[in-house]
Amino acid sequence: METGQAKGPSPVRLAFRFGYIGSRFAGSQVQPSDRTVEGEFIAACLRAGLFSDWHEARFATAGRTDRGVHARGQIAAFTTPYQFRAVEALNWQLPPDIWCTGYAVVDADFHPRYRAMARTYRYYISGRPVDLGRMARAAQWFEGEHDYSAFCRPAGKDPVRCIQSVRVFQEGRSTCIEVTARSFLWHMVRSMAAALIFVGEGEWDEGDIMRRLSGEDSRHVPPAVPEGLVLWDVECGTRFVPMPPDDRTVRFLRDSGRYHALMAMVTGMLSPVSLREDPSSGESQT
Repeated sequence: METGQAKGPSPVRLAFRFGYIGSRFAGSQVQPSDRTVEGEFIAACLRAGLFSDWHEARFATAGRTDRGVHARGQIAAFTTPYQFRAVEALNWQLPPDIWCTGYAVVDADFHPRYRAMARTYRYYISGRPVDLGRMARAAQWFEGEHDYSAFCRPAGKDPVRCIQSVRVFQEGRSTCIEVTARSFLWHMVRSMAAALIFVGEGEWDEGDIMRRLSGEDSRHVPPAVPEGLVLWDVECGTRFVPMPPDDRTVRFLRDSGRYHALMAMVTGMLSPVSLREDPSSGESQT
């Protein structure tokens, strides 16, 4: 009497919500010779034995971020027969500057890029005095459907996008620009942020933004530096089960915060007084 081979566990499609500090990555997309977010995530999955080929597992993320850009709510998905191992092992296998905050079992066709109904980015400005009211009024020009040719690098794509909302608000000692849309173009949010900073510092008025959106002024707006940008959230209609971060990540984030606070203090002490202090507030601008 022949006995059939024992069947292994059935494959499932999993989605993971995750964050990362982008400072030590050459962007998020896989590159053969550089350290990237996707490259490290795939390597962690391979070490955990979740799949042997990331193409066959249909590994995908909700979108790309550039070198130096951070994330709080990026989403990755892949197919594996080892659901419980994935949930238990991923945060142990990932490097400390990447961490998962939630997981979900999704349908077999789930692709985070195409399922995304909205993406929210936040751009943080710190250490420079800006007029919050002027920025908030100017930000309203970006809402709705516009041609963003002057605010992006289209790279052959349709430059028309529909912005669902733009908010400018104070968060702690920083100014935050929050932008939500279904999709964005390369450098788009950073160029929008740069324009609003110009308005907040009094170099531009609302008309400078309006003329570029209407095409009356076609000059390109250079993007703000990437370090202030965070992919804050991706809404794809999925409810995630929370995942605790690994202790290494907790220590890494704590130590990174201490390091940057120390460097802010040191650079402030080494700067000329005219740069170190804001005459209007008397506070350090470092």
